[in-house]
Amino acid sequence: MTEQRNSIKPYQISGVRGVVELLEKSPEMVEHVYIRKDRHHPSLSYILELCRRLGVRFTLMERSGIDRLQPGNNQGVFARLGAVPWVALETLLGIAAHSPLPLILALDQLQDPGNVGTLARTLYALGGAGIIMPKHNSAYLGPDAMRASAGALPLLTISRVTNLGHSLQTSSQAGFSVYAAESDSKGGTDIFTIPLKLPAVLVLGNEEKGVRPGVLKYADQLLHIPLRRDFDSLNVAQAGAILMAQFSAAVK
Repeated sequence: MTEQRNSIKPYQISGVRGVVELLEKSPEMVEHVYIRKDRHHPSLSYILELCRRLGVRFTLMERSGIDRLQPGNNQGVFARLGAVPWVALETLLGIAAHSPLPLILALDQLQDPGNVGTLARTLYALGGAGIIMPKHNSAYLGPDAMRASAGALPLLTISRVTNLGHSLQTSSQAGFSVYAAESDSKGGTDIFTIPLKLPAVLVLGNEEKGVRPGVLKYADQLLHIPLRRDFDSLNVAQAGAILMAQFSAAVK
């Protein structure tokens, strides 16, 4: 049987040869690999081995699930690509130190690609360096995030990490101040009343739950935006834009 590469959907590559080449040559582009679990084939076993060795997320699925997500001659496997390649955290920290705005966003399990894209657009426009995201439970940086970013995502440096807390600790050891956003009701310091230190990492939390307690403990300081009216809260992309603007004002 002739192996074919099929790219029916944007940001997805299907077929054994295409997925193997992608994993061997550019694993940093791969968000997730979906493999048919009821088909025993040496090439699929090799793809599974590559995913495990490279730390690429994968899901074993029934044939019906694979065919629904990637119809056509998928050969029992397809890979979902990110809009941008990932880099090591140390690379991002090095780039950030020399950016017009030496600020990194750390996004703690944000789920909405539109929010991530909008934050990326603001960060890039203000001169920021890039974004840290956990490998698990983060928004997919595909077409929706790209549209919301207005093309800014590929211009930023993105690092995907296994443990966000440890990454914040590494950032702190590299000389970055670590700030985390909290809602007014949960405390934190008024963003408009304190001097901000750069270079810095600003942690923004999940749309519903905020920053996880296990991540908050790595922050040097908690920040909040004071609301002058009785109002529930700001969208994370709106709040992020206000906070980033304050960091921008701190550039000497």
